[in-house]
Amino acid sequence: MMSPWDRWYSASCCLCCHVRTGTIILGVWYMLINAVVLLILLTALSDPEQYHLTSAELANDLDVMDDANMCIASAISLLMILICGMATYGAYKLRAAWIIPFFCYQIFDFALNTLVAVSIVVYPNTIQDYLQQLPENFPYREEVAALSNVCLVLIVLLFIGCILAFKAYLIACVWNCYRYVSGHSGSEILLYVTTNDTTVIVTYCEDTALLTPPPAWVYVLCYMCCRQ
Repeated sequence: MMSPWDRWYSASCCLCCHVRTGTIILGVWYMLINAVVLLILLTALSDPEQYHLTSAELANDLDVMDDANMCIASAISLLMILICGMATYGAYKLRAAWIIPFFCYQIFDFALNTLVAVSIVVYPNTIQDYLQQLPENFPYREEVAALSNVCLVLIVLLFIGCILAFKAYLIACVWNCYRYVSGHSGSEILLYVTTNDTTVIVTYCEDTALLTPPPAWVYVLCYMCCRQ
């Protein structure tokens, strides 16, 4: 009997590439996005007059682009770069523990998006309230606001559903990569060298033991034992 985890396990992901390759690409992509966001935030902090948005421009009573919020966003972007870098390094070097923070972030992000979808179903009028807060020159603001609440809810739920399906697939890819790396990390190769009198057991343990042949010293040791 196969367990449900083994039934859904696959070593390949989108574009028929390996889950390790997919996780590395995903980690690099997230690092690039957060690096761009961090660069924009640091530029805005260095020149606040140019990037500062007033409450009149936002058509809102709150000024959300103050220095404190940008510092918090910069710290979050820096933390995300660190987490994505750990996942990339863990997938490349076959270290399963380094992938766990990125996997936890994916679960947290998926849960937040699910809560957004549930809140839209429970409070459908929030979409209209959000549209009223948009600036007057926002593209297609009047056309979207003219739609009924039911139509708006269905469109938003369909959009969020597609996002959740894509995020769930990425979570599955990272989880399969974690299982693959866990199965290969710490693998040992035991070489039994038997002579006339004794049996020597040579243990070769390395993260890439299944991907690369043993080093030269293993063969030298085996040869010396056979000569005795």
